[in-house]
Amino acid sequence: MSARSHTLEEIPWNRPSLGDEEIAEAVDTLRSGWLTHGPKATALEKAVRDELGVPDAFAVSSCTAALHLALLAAGIGGGDEVITPSLTFCAAPNALLQVGARPVFVDVEPATYNISPEHTEAAITAATKAIVVMHYGGHPCDLSAFRDLADRHGLLLIEDAAHALLARRDGQRAGTVGDLATFSFYANKTITTGEGGMLLGRSDLLHQARLLGRHGIDASVWQRHSGHRTADYEVTVPGLKYVMSDLAAAVGLPQWRKLPAFTARRADIAAAYTDALAGLPGLATPAVLPGVEHGWFLYSIFIDPEHSPVTRDETAERLRTQHKIATSQHFHPVHTLQAYSGSATRPLPVTEAAAARQLSLPCYPAMTDAQVTQVITAVHALWGC
Repeated sequence: MSARSHTLEEIPWNRPSLGDEEIAEAVDTLRSGWLTHGPKATALEKAVRDELGVPDAFAVSSCTAALHLALLAAGIGGGDEVITPSLTFCAAPNALLQVGARPVFVDVEPATYNISPEHTEAAITAATKAIVVMHYGGHPCDLSAFRDLADRHGLLLIEDAAHALLARRDGQRAGTVGDLATFSFYANKTITTGEGGMLLGRSDLLHQARLLGRHGIDASVWQRHSGHRTADYEVTVPGLKYVMSDLAAAVGLPQWRKLPAFTARRADIAAAYTDALAGLPGLATPAVLPGVEHGWFLYSIFIDPEHSPVTRDETAERLRTQHKIATSQHFHPVHTLQAYSGSATRPLPVTEAAAARQLSLPCYPAMTDAQVTQVITAVHALWGC
């Protein structure tokens, strides 16, 4: 190992940006004596609802919990088909199987790697009940096309907006077009509560989801304690425990306020990468379509082994070992995972090509300009530049 490699700073793929504001809110919650879903979770719900202009929002324990509740609230179950991309994390397909529905995987667009409206429409059958779209990397899918498609066929539209909390397309903000939408506040997302998520959308569906997410009890624990009637409740449906704690929400409140600044910093890093890496043989940088404000959860490069000096896997390994830079891959297509073997009923060539070539570079607000330069310099070195 060279002397120079010893001086390189280790750059993780992601690091959350947490400051004094989050610490102060968490300490305030600890001192209050109220830790479970209560005033701060309610305040976070209101902040999201007011900013996005959606009818309702429910703070929950994870984005996966939000997806599960969305399906339960909508009555999706055995024998139902739900169209979704395979180029995604397994959370949405897992939730579909848990309610007895069948995920129908369709291919993605070659420019944005978002689910294709055309392929989606071709997959609709009499058994189709919903479409779950995912905004890949923070680039919104064609929201208008999917809203029109769902309306014409009488389908529920669910947005998995885990990557796209501040993204817009043609003036429409991700998370506001579907009947339901889910956000993720996982540790590596654009804002974090450690673990946590949000379900938002139509009031009737959120009313049912909120009931199901608190054991089927007809009043929240905060409402019961505030009214000094803690034992005065009824279980109206068999529910689950999916609420967000106030301790998590305490971290989320200042994180939500910082989201515009976080997104702007991610966009600056993405612009620096694109400017510096464009033109390298066999390396494609992310496309951003006209009318799109990208959320930049991921900065994905796509490496074509036939035209690049190194493969995707070689790039990841050499960045790690020679340059101390961590990367990630998004995603293993769900239809290729063991639990979903044989689930693909149609060819998914764009999905499979993207998954074989994609590599996520570090792109997060805590990165310094020097670290961004280190990543750019390292990639150029691998390409012999």
